[in-house]
Amino acid sequence: MKVVILAGGLGTRLTEETEVKPKPMVEIGGRPILWHIMKHYSHYGHKEFFIALGYKSEIIKHFFINYTAFSSSLTVDLLKGHFQIHGENESEDWIVHLIDTGKETSTGGRLKRLQKWLGNEPFMVTYGDGVSNVDLDKLIQFHKTQGLTGTLTAVRPPARFGGLSFEGNSITRFTEKPQIGEGWVNGGFFVFEPKIFNYLKDDQTILEAHAMEKLASDRQLAGYRHEDFWQCMDTLRDKKLLEELWQTGKAPWKIYP
Repeated sequence: MKVVILAGGLGTRLTEETEVKPKPMVEIGGRPILWHIMKHYSHYGHKEFFIALGYKSEIIKHFFINYTAFSSSLTVDLLKGHFQIHGENESEDWIVHLIDTGKETSTGGRLKRLQKWLGNEPFMVTYGDGVSNVDLDKLIQFHKTQGLTGTLTAVRPPARFGGLSFEGNSITRFTEKPQIGEGWVNGGFFVFEPKIFNYLKDDQTILEAHAMEKLASDRQLAGYRHEDFWQCMDTLRDKKLLEELWQTGKAPWKIYP
């Protein structure tokens, strides 16, 4: 399936990083979180991406335009302005469409602007700031069996605080921020039928507050429950957590080689 990644927001809660770059370009393990998300989809065979750009779009464009050169050995002829790539490179077999969808456009509006690119087939959508180990094959199969316009991946976010177990006044168990928190939330990793565009009006349409609320009221939205790892990168604390997981070799989202 074609994959849409919403990558145009301001990332206001991560200003330490996003004053100079869009949030999807904040790095985990020396690579943008956007790259990690795309590696996940690619692992399941989905290799055509539509990146919905907005804030600081030129930085994302620069990354992909120069991707092969930056991951290879080069000889550069400065006088002629030519360069030659040597040996095997680490480039990916992806097709990446970098589509400007407006700096002020809301999430649903960004998706609406991509309608002409996506055709009349089902497609996937996710945010450019969250990683997971969700099984995309199972997600797609679940979506097909439901026969509805959309499916979102429902996750239980990491609890904000550690947990304590008591016997009398004695603590018998201490858990430091368990992965599974309380309640289900929207974790992204959507599958949509083309009928979703009937729920998207204009640039001001918010995918979550407008389109998906209407889908839910119409009983056209399914929830695929993912009980395992999911983590968004909203704050500097989230970024440090993901970096620590990567550096210690304990990154659950790294299911790709």
